[in-house]
Formats: sequence, structure tokens, C-alpha cells
Amino acid sequence: MKNNTEKESLRNLLLEKRDNTSFDLMKIASEKIQKKIKKIYAFKNAQKIGVYYPIGSEIFTQNIIQELLSEGKEVFLPKVIGEKIEFRKITEFSDLEMGMFDIMEPKDGCKVNNNLDVILVPTVGISPAGVRLGYGHGYYDKFLAENKITTISITLEKQIVKNIPKSEHDIIIDWIVTEDKMIQTQR
Repeated sequence: MKNNTEKESLRNLLLEKRDNTSFDLMKIASEKIQKKIKKIYAFKNAQKIGVYYPIGSEIFTQNIIQELLSEGKEVFLPKVIGEKIEFRKITEFSDLEMGMFDIMEPKDGCKVNNNLDVILVPTVGISPAGVRLGYGHGYYDKFLAENKITTISITLEKQIVKNIPKSEHDIIIDWIVTEDKMIQTQR
């Protein structure tokens, strides 16, 4: 249980830190990250890409989604179904509606496909080794345990922390992209 308490207090600290980032700074960081992820071969050459719609102080992904759609890539966003998430294809922003946790999700009519090439994973905090701290619901870890997909965490530089307690169900992230750098984690 110590692990969960430690993770919870770290999560709260990192969310507070991220929430205190100005809109202008988030916009600049998001634009830099959008340019950087294109340098990752797995992302650049992917045809089916999982992306999330941002909430709160998360990196803005709307421009990434728009750019991918404009390039003719297949874009999939997560939808919460019970205790799990599944990815559904969108072709425009009007395919989204307010879903669980007040997050924009694909509508029921959008086609499910969990066989993606690469996935952008929302991140509260992450260690340089790729141990990710999410919101604590475990949706992404459950999904990634069942679907082997290249993962990219897009996050602010200040959300990288030296050490995050790793639980046995935690999936290690392949790439970390911040406004300042790109890290390929060691497997």
C-alpha cells in the first residue's frame, strides 16, 4: 500500500506543478512537442495512431490530431467502456462527444480498432526510464498489457522525475517527448 500512497502524493504534486503552467507556455510547449514527435520514426511512419483529447493542463493535442487527419493518417481516440478503454477511429472533431470524466471521446458509431501502430499516452509524470505516472485508473496500463504498441509520452520537461515507484502492472513507455528533448527509454 506504501507504493500507492507514494504515487498518490507524487501525482498530486506533479498535477499542481503542471496546473500552474500558463496557457501561453503550454501552447509553446505543445507546438515544440508536435514538431519533435515527427522525428520519431515509429510516429512518422505510422498509419494508425492513437491520440488522446487533452483535459486540464495536459499537452494540447488538437493540432496534432488535425495535422494527422490532414495527412490522411488514421486517428483513434480512447473511449472508456466499463473498466477498460478501446480506441475508435475519428475523421473529424465532430466525431467526438463528452464522455467519462468529462473527456471528449469518440461517439458510439465510430469504428473500434485497437491494433494501432503508435499511441500518444497522457502523462502526469514519468521517469527517464519510462515508468509513467497517470491518473491512477490504470486504463492505459490494462490496454497496453493486451496490445503491443509503440508508446510515446508527451509531457512537460518539469514532469520528468528521477524516480517513480513501479507497480508490477505498469507498462514502460518507449519514448518521452518534452518541449526540450526526446528520450528513447532503455528496454
